[in-house]
Amino acid sequence: MQDMGSNRGRPPEGSAAALRATARAKPKKPTERVYTTEYKARILAELDELRVRGERGEIGALIRREGINWASISRWEKARDAGRLAPQKRGRKSTRDPVAEENERLQKRVEKLEKELRKAEIIIDVQKKLGALLGIEVPTVPDPEKDGTS
Repeated sequence: MQDMGSNRGRPPEGSAAALRATARAKPKKPTERVYTTEYKARILAELDELRVRGERGEIGALIRREGINWASISRWEKARDAGRLAPQKRGRKSTRDPVAEENERLQKRVEKLEKELRKAEIIIDVQKKLGALLGIEVPTVPDPEKDGTS
């Protein structure tokens, strides 16, 4: 007797239900072939050589042998003529300017340091005034810029 548990949920093979089920299945999307730069250059060199020789049918034989189409060849030739046979970066071109970014970063840092310097000068002023009110003499620190020594 046939084991009924192994085919549970699937219609018998060859039946109308099985044919409908396979017809509903999504067809597989063909994968796009990716060619290396070396391969493209080799094929184009062979193609140019065959064009120079002018032997009838050789170009078609090459294309059939390699399994490529004229549209690909045409694209590769245009890219080669433009000097872009190698794969290009995809997406938007960068508008980023590293020098301008560094300049902006340094300007922000200068602004921050100037703000901190103003705070420090205010604190020093307050300390001087408080010292004068309390009668405490605040020692002066020699300024190397004014003395000329460093």
